Amino acid sequence: MLYQLYDFQHAALTPLRLAAEATQATFQHPLNPGAYTRFGRAVAAGAELIERTTRRWGKPEFGLPTTVVDGREVAVTEEVALQKPFCTLVNFARDTVRDDPKVLLVAPLSGHYATLLRGTVAALIQNHDVYVTDWHDAKMVPLSRGPFDLDDYIQYVIDFIRFLGPDVHVMAVCQPAVPVLAAVALMAQMDDPCQPRSMVLMGGPIDTTAAPTQVTQLAETRDIGWFERSVITTVPVYYPGGLRRVYPGFIQLTGFMSMNLDRHVGEHFKLFRHLVRGDGESAEAHRKFYDEYLSVLDLTAEFYLQTVNTVFQRHSLPKGEMTWRGMTVTPSAITRTALMTVEGELDDISAPGQTIAAHRLCSGIPDEMQVDHMQKGVGHYGIFNGRRWREEIEPRVRAFIRRHDVRSTRRLAAAE
Repeated sequence: MLYQLYDFQHAALTPLRLAAEATQATFQHPLNPGAYTRFGRAVAAGAELIERTTRRWGKPEFGLPTTVVDGREVAVTEEVALQKPFCTLVNFARDTVRDDPKVLLVAPLSGHYATLLRGTVAALIQNHDVYVTDWHDAKMVPLSRGPFDLDDYIQYVIDFIRFLGPDVHVMAVCQPAVPVLAAVALMAQMDDPCQPRSMVLMGGPIDTTAAPTQVTQLAETRDIGWFERSVITTVPVYYPGGLRRVYPGFIQLTGFMSMNLDRHVGEHFKLFRHLVRGDGESAEAHRKFYDEYLSVLDLTAEFYLQTVNTVFQRHSLPKGEMTWRGMTVTPSAITRTALMTVEGELDDISAPGQTIAAHRLCSGIPDEMQVDHMQKGVGHYGIFNGRRWREEIEPRVRAFIRRHDVRSTRRLAAAE
């Protein structure tokens, strides 16, 4: 019934939303003299806030038609490289002949779309051939396509790495740090010839016992049955994925916003003031952020519950107890893949200490192939988006990748 109540609420608010849209259009019309008064701008601003808080947000676009390579603007085309039931591997193909390192960017499957990494992709495509995991909304995947759990997620990562070949570098942001590390470890244990050249883990919950947060404390104070009873629901039959059991994106969004409710309320008051003052640039920056932040997708129930139990309750990976289809995951087996970890000083989702734990687990990687970076003054989002990401973190990631790229090795050999 939870999903039906959510949809009913959205439908019930439709008249209010339509009235707000009409009011906004009226008080922003250039032929309406009231639109040029402070009162008129205040009415239009209030109407916009009502419209935005009652809207259902769909999947955003990446919107990256161009990039800059060697000081020249080149076209970028989103191409489907590989299609799977729960994910599409997207390549941001650049109109250039430059042979750059190949990067598999594994986006989080934690409630938001892969477009949350738009800023990450925008910086990476200037110097890399980038592939992104564009995860599908579970409520849009027919039940006939089967289940999808954490083991399947790991299999997808392995499949994508094999598809891209042994010269690929894999990068995980937040949630996928655990399945990516597991995938690379399993490939090492199987002596897979397509083991990636390097692995970059950014703000991920490798060992949540290293630095507790509100997220980890909630998971540890409730048994897995509580989560199944409280936050798992069935998709209504009028969706393509009807009757599939899911963890709805709107519940995840509610949880995220409640962690910093005062800040989110304050940001919307700021939007109101920006609109009344006519500060269009600041208002547009707010819209862009929240258009993305409020766009959410559903996770399959089996993936969500297995992740909570394995990562946040049993801490299986750092304890050496994580298994994948009957096979124990052993990170110490990794010897050929270089490792870099990135953490944010103010991260309240994956706190400092959780990600760097990967170095302890990956004891088989030589010291000269391991790097850790702590970024001062940024929270979780700032690790992979914003000025600090572009100016301080991405250059370090780029240097790390190039140092371990097969192309760089070949160029050095040719020079000698």
